[in-house]
Amino acid sequence: MTSSIFWYDYETTGINPRNDRALQMAGIRTDTELNEIAPPVNLHCQLSDDILPHPVACMITGITPATLSEKGLCEADFMTRVHAELSAPGTCGAGYNTLRFDDEVTRYSFYRNFFDPYAREWQGGNSRWDLIDVVRAAYALRPDGIVWPEQDGRVTLKLERLTAANGIDHGQAHDALSDVRATIALARLIREKQPKLYDYLFALRSKQKVQEQVRLMQPLVHISGRFSAARNYLGVVLPLAWHPHNRNALIVCDLHLDPSPLLQDDAEILKQRLYTRHEALGEGELPVPLKLLHINRCPVIAPLGVLRSEDQQRLQLDMAGYQARATQLSESREVWQDKLSVLYGKEDFAASEDPEQQLYDGFIGDRDRRLCEQVRQAEPEQLARDAWPFDDARLPELLFRYRARNFPDTLSSEEQQRWQDFCQQRLSDPERGAPNTLKDFATALAECSLSAAPEQLEVLRQWQDYAQALSKRLGV
Repeated sequence: MTSSIFWYDYETTGINPRNDRALQMAGIRTDTELNEIAPPVNLHCQLSDDILPHPVACMITGITPATLSEKGLCEADFMTRVHAELSAPGTCGAGYNTLRFDDEVTRYSFYRNFFDPYAREWQGGNSRWDLIDVVRAAYALRPDGIVWPEQDGRVTLKLERLTAANGIDHGQAHDALSDVRATIALARLIREKQPKLYDYLFALRSKQKVQEQVRLMQPLVHISGRFSAARNYLGVVLPLAWHPHNRNALIVCDLHLDPSPLLQDDAEILKQRLYTRHEALGEGELPVPLKLLHINRCPVIAPLGVLRSEDQQRLQLDMAGYQARATQLSESREVWQDKLSVLYGKEDFAASEDPEQQLYDGFIGDRDRRLCEQVRQAEPEQLARDAWPFDDARLPELLFRYRARNFPDTLSSEEQQRWQDFCQQRLSDPERGAPNTLKDFATALAECSLSAAPEQLEVLRQWQDYAQALSKRLGV
C-alpha cells in the first residue's frame, strides 16, 4: 500500500460545520515527499432549497448561483467523489485548519449522505493531519528560515499573509484550489527549513505515537491555538489524568496559570467557570487552568528538552516557575483528583431536535450501517419503493431529506408538499436548523453591500436574485 496525502479545502456557505454546506471542494494528492502524484480535484456542490449561504461567504469565495448551477453536483454525488478521495487506502487527509473545520464539514456531510462519518480517518491505514498547528510549532519552536508576518504588532498565521511574506504564489485566496496549492507550498517550506520538526509532527497523526509521549505528572510542551499569539501558541502543561468518559482525551493543567482554583475551589464552582472566557471572569476570579488534549486530533506535544536555553529566553518562559507549580500539583493530588471526575462528568447538553445535527448523539449500529450502505448503492426508484427498517430514529428523516435533495423525482405528491413545507419552515424560523433564514440573508446582504467592492456587489446581486426566486418558489 502506497502512502499519500490528500490536501483539501472546502469553500462553504458559512462557518458552522453543523448546519452550513460545502459549495466547493478542491484537493491535490501528493506523496509523502510532497510531490504531486495525481491531477487536481475541483468539485462544486449544488445547494438544496432549504439552504442559503451567508452573504459574507459569497463575498469571500466569489462563487455565484450560476457557477453552482452549471458545475455543481447534487450533494450525494459530490460527497461520493469526496469520499473516494479521502477513503483511498493509505490516505492522510490534510489541510490548513482542517481538523477544526473541514474535517467537521466532511463528517456532517458524510453523515447526511449515509457514509460512515469516521471510517475514512483510520481504516485502510488512513489518517488525518493539520498544517496549522505545524505552522504554530515552527513559529514557537524553530522559527528560522521562515518569514513571520505581523498584524497590529502580533504575528498573524493567516494562510494568505504567510504565503505573501514568504514569496509563495497563492493565486486567488479563498478559492479552494488556490488555497490547497498554497498549503502544500507552505508545507514544503517548513519541511525544507525544519525537516526534523516536520517529520516529528507528521508522525503525531498517529494517536499511538502521541500516547508514547505522555506520562502522567510529567510536564510537556504543547502547541495550541488556545494559547494565543501573545503566548506564541505555546504552553508547558502537566498531564493530570485521562478523561473519565473519553479515552482519547487527556486532562492537562496549563502551568502558565495559577493552579490555586484547582486546589482551593470546590468542583461545582470550577465546573461553572471551566469554559468561561478569561475576560468574562468576575473581579478576583482566576481562570481554571485545565485543558483537554485529544490524542486523536494530531496534538502538538513534545518533551521539555525541545526547549533550548535560547528558546526559553526568546519565548520568555519561566521554567523554574512551571516546575514549582508541577511539584505543587504532584504533592497535592488528593486535593484535586476527585474534582476531575465531577468537572468532566457526563454532560446533559441540550440536544438539537434536528437529526442532521445529531451526528455526535451516538454511533450508528452495525445493522443500520449495512442499511446505509445499501441506501447509497440503491437506484433512486428503489429508495422510494423499498422499506428501510432502520433501528436508529435519526435515519428515516435523513433518508427522506436525502431523497428530496438528490432525487426529487422520486417523491410522491404528498412528499413533495412535505418537502416544500420543510423548506418554508427552515427558511423562516431560525430554530429549524438552517444557517440563514431569508430574513437574516436579506439583512446581512444589505450590510455587506455597504462595504463590498464592485465585483463583490455583482456576486451579491446574483445571490439576491437567487434568494428572491427561491422565496417565490416556496411561497415564503
